[in-house]
Amino acid sequence: MNYKIVVDSCCDLTENMKADEHMVSIPLTLTVAGVDIIDDETFDQKSFLEKVAASSECPKSSCPSPERFLEEYKSIDGDVYVVTLSAELSGSYNSAVMAAGLYKEEGGKNNIHVFNSCSASAGETLIAKVITEQVAAGKSFEEVVEYVEAYRKEKSTFFVLESLETLRKNGRLTHMQALLINALNIKPIMKGTVNGTIEKVGQARGINKSLSQMIGMLNQNVKNQNEKTLVIAQCNNNERALYVKSEAEKQCSFKEILIVPTKGVSSMYASDGGIVVSA
Repeated sequence: MNYKIVVDSCCDLTENMKADEHMVSIPLTLTVAGVDIIDDETFDQKSFLEKVAASSECPKSSCPSPERFLEEYKSIDGDVYVVTLSAELSGSYNSAVMAAGLYKEEGGKNNIHVFNSCSASAGETLIAKVITEQVAAGKSFEEVVEYVEAYRKEKSTFFVLESLETLRKNGRLTHMQALLINALNIKPIMKGTVNGTIEKVGQARGINKSLSQMIGMLNQNVKNQNEKTLVIAQCNNNERALYVKSEAEKQCSFKEILIVPTKGVSSMYASDGGIVVSA
């Protein structure tokens, strides 16, 4: 079957996904201290994190243009599935939808559906993975869309940050709040809402306690775990991701657990040492 899965670069791909000829990642552009960084295969995480740490300004991202999405829609004669990060966090979803409208206006015949992941990073990874599985199972375009939209609404995404500097820089925390929380070694646990926004759902003193508590929350939220995959996205700390995996193996019963490194946009949101989980 001829089809394409188009994702934005906030979708942290597994090695198998990167090798899949049906998968295409469209990069966002990151800006740190006036320097633009393209979030593609040239992205250097170490250099990016160093620039973020040295800058007093919060890093920013710019979404791909509608024309860039349109280019991919036109490049194949087959079904097109698009996965973007939450419309509440970026204009990527709107660009993808606008491009679909332009494609139809120009007489394009492909089926196109744009999924607003209502999350980011590992949450996007899961949606792209489920699309691949449904297509491989021989489902029609309409069946894939219906199944994946229902899956998206049930999906749970949580994350824990090592550092609160990005939250301080973008105004979510005052300097004094950040200092106090850091001094007490408090690590907040955040959750993506069904609408694609972010809310604080807990906290603990010490990173491991927060991570373990986060997995406990995930365990309570995710049903039918033996049928589902857990994706753990880690920003520059694979050892921490392995700890989260071990906690998930103790507390949960997922059919498989995957660990992926964060690319540029996810690294910007998670910050150095951050962990994102989704199932």
